[in-house]
Amino acid sequence: MTKPVVITADSTCDLSPELLERFNIKTIPLTIQLGEDTFLDGEGFTPEAMYRRYREDGTLPKTAAVGYQQFIDFFSQFTQAGYEVVHLDISSELSCSFSNACLAAEDLGSVYTVDSQMLSSGLGLLAIEGAECRDKGMGAQEIAEHLRSLTAKVDTSFVLDTLEFMWKGGRCSAVSSLGANLLKLKPALEMKDGKLGVYKKYRGSIETVYKQYIKERLAGKKVRPGHVFITNSGEIDPEVISQLSQLVRELIPIEEIHYATAGCTISSHCGPKTLGVLFINE
Repeated sequence: MTKPVVITADSTCDLSPELLERFNIKTIPLTIQLGEDTFLDGEGFTPEAMYRRYREDGTLPKTAAVGYQQFIDFFSQFTQAGYEVVHLDISSELSCSFSNACLAAEDLGSVYTVDSQMLSSGLGLLAIEGAECRDKGMGAQEIAEHLRSLTAKVDTSFVLDTLEFMWKGGRCSAVSSLGANLLKLKPALEMKDGKLGVYKKYRGSIETVYKQYIKERLAGKKVRPGHVFITNSGEIDPEVISQLSQLVRELIPIEEIHYATAGCTISSHCGPKTLGVLFINE
């Protein structure tokens, strides 16, 4: 007899409480360290507070992966209740959370780990896919195998207003940051083979760049219409997001469009006014 399945993900999936409840997805938070204060990602500390602190004294938080024992405690509550777990993590190229999850899964059993090779809503899209597969009656191993085969079709990209936060967080060299800032370039980044890299640099106001980025990112794509995300890191005028949403709807068929705000783990590296359109290709 097939055991019931729980879909889990780490907090970098950036799914809203409403979507987590709707799709019955459970999350485990990464840790945010700011000076002597420690927070759980998504709990008690917001990107807005993080940006405010940075502008006051130049301090950015450090982020820490989910540890082995945290995973043991997290998974155990489900396995001891008779469930099997399909768990997704941020790309193993960006964090050791996945390797820690694998160690815990091996020791516990009944846990199937998936390296999303993504971050933020790219990971969220896979978690939703897993939940929909569960609701169709698929077993845990089958769901995990399906999700692993789907990672290459997930399109995760963002355009940044500034490279300052990536430079400050050690994600790019000081030279590239300085050059981009001097030239007022807006870099666009994408996830490829589990790694995050710059694929284009735009010029102009960020509002104009958003539109250009979206048009180019969706051009020629056969997008699954089920779920499309517009994800941002805060400080973008809601009216601008509304206009971009309409643009996306004009360019591709969509059944549902979701609006996500990145948590502190993602926002601490990309900075304010970062925006991406994320989807799964057919």
